[in-house]
Amino acid sequence: MAAALSMLSALMWGSADFLGGLTSRRRPAVVVYLGSQVFGFLLLLTVVLVRGDWHSPLNYLWWGIGLGITGFISMIAFYRALALGPMGLVSPLVAVSVVIPVVVGFAQGESPSAAEIAGIVIAFVGVLLASGPELTGAESMKPLLYTVVAAIGFGLLYVGMAKGSETSPSMTMLTFRSTSIVILLVLMAATRSAGGVTRADLPVLAAIGVIDASANLLFGVASTMGMLSTTSVISSLYPVATAILAAVVLRERLRPIQYVGVTVAMVGVVLLSAAGA
Repeated sequence: MAAALSMLSALMWGSADFLGGLTSRRRPAVVVYLGSQVFGFLLLLTVVLVRGDWHSPLNYLWWGIGLGITGFISMIAFYRALALGPMGLVSPLVAVSVVIPVVVGFAQGESPSAAEIAGIVIAFVGVLLASGPELTGAESMKPLLYTVVAAIGFGLLYVGMAKGSETSPSMTMLTFRSTSIVILLVLMAATRSAGGVTRADLPVLAAIGVIDASANLLFGVASTMGMLSTTSVISSLYPVATAILAAVVLRERLRPIQYVGVTVAMVGVVLLSAAGA
């Protein structure tokens, strides 16, 4: 079940990233992020009210606040990278962030089986292969700085979401969204700019927010059911969905090594899923 939830979160994150990156080509990344966070907040608030999760112990609070700050920095950087560079390359490169939760998981004493370790290695190699053109400099390096910032931030997000979810996945994610919204509103008030968002932008912002919030919640639940080192690797395959959508919708052409990388990564996921069954 943990593997299935992690895989579903990856598909949803990839879809939200595609929509977010596409919208960031028309609107400022900070505005796209704010809009999506508001809609995600509404979804999570509904979940909390229906389930009565506000009664949970407050151990999640500082994790949620930390996630809000880290998420703000990493998502703005990621949307800027997606807006400046090919989605099919930037997104896989950012997925290397999974190294951070894997290392943390091992440091906490997690002991994956030999098959799970093989799956982690194979999936990670697949992500690197899918990022091949960016790593070799065959593409523009302009979005690289944004990509590095996003990768570090995402790695920390995996850890924070897992830690907060030990108390309450829904309250962790709700605090995450609340903190991000406060930061963004303060920033927009200081700059006195709404970024030119119109009513026509609201449906796509709602889609991004709902899909992303749902993915975060699914990963949080998955991390309580399985090891962080395995659930984070499976969830890190979201670039596959982003790259496929970019190829289909935007006609972005992937290189042969990227197709090999996607295939190798999926082999790793299958091995992880089978080992954890």
